[in-house]
Amino acid sequence: MILMACVDDNLGLAFNHRRQSQDRVLRQKMLERVAGKPLWMSPYSAGQFDPLPGNIQVAENFWAQAGAGEFCFTELQPPGAWLDRLEGVVLYRWMRRYPWDLKFDLPLEGFTLRQRQEFTGYSHPQITEEVYVR
Repeated sequence: MILMACVDDNLGLAFNHRRQSQDRVLRQKMLERVAGKPLWMSPYSAGQFDPLPGNIQVAENFWAQAGAGEFCFTELQPPGAWLDRLEGVVLYRWMRRYPWDLKFDLPLEGFTLRQRQEFTGYSHPQITEEVYVR
């Protein structure tokens, strides 16, 4: 499985059981990245996508259902427990510091940064996409 997550400069994921931020251009970039492959996520995360594309799979335990080569998008679930299942990681960095109480707890040692690109979001002047592989 390939994990996708949005983090701030401190690797924060969420604050007070809510996402830190969202951006519609970023959502489009995510869909382009998965290129029609299954993209698993929680019902909370699926609420950002309207209409819901057919390749988005929604489940409370989405990380347990994603198969090899499929993508998972996490916002409220710290991903460290999935380390042994991961083929890759795609991080979207907000390039800002937000309050957080849930942090991206996955060590990236053992992963190689394959690609980094910056783009302008709708509500964020700069978002950086980093693609890591094993």
